[in-house]
Amino acid sequence: MYAEFTDDLITGNETIDTQHKELIGKINDLLRSCEEHANKAGAAKMLNYLADYTDFHFNAEEALQESIGYPGIEEHKKKHAELRATVQELYDRLTEEEGPTDAFVAMVNEKVTDWLYYHIQTFDRSVAEYKYMNDNTGRI
Repeated sequence: MYAEFTDDLITGNETIDTQHKELIGKINDLLRSCEEHANKAGAAKMLNYLADYTDFHFNAEEALQESIGYPGIEEHKKKHAELRATVQELYDRLTEEEGPTDAFVAMVNEKVTDWLYYHIQTFDRSVAEYKYMNDNTGRI
């Protein structure tokens, strides 16, 4: 099952939404590599791309939160640390096994895709709403 960027994942922040689409694309690249190549090297390469883009995206989100004085930034950073740990756990699992197993793919879907959906719909949307409210105080 591939991840999909749907309307319920839109935060209203164009930069963040674009990065979320790219992040979902990286997850799908990883899943495709597991199906098509089913080898450790291919999956590890895609997992590294996912990890790199995740770091880039989280750094951008955290910089945005700092710039707007978002009060929930520390909790948000902890949530980001959770996914970083999950990606490391996936990498460890992949290197311990002969390749991307069904359990590995299930873990990607559960601990990355599902986590990301929930995170966007709750934490990231909250940041976007906070930014919107601060940008439009004269309209309230």
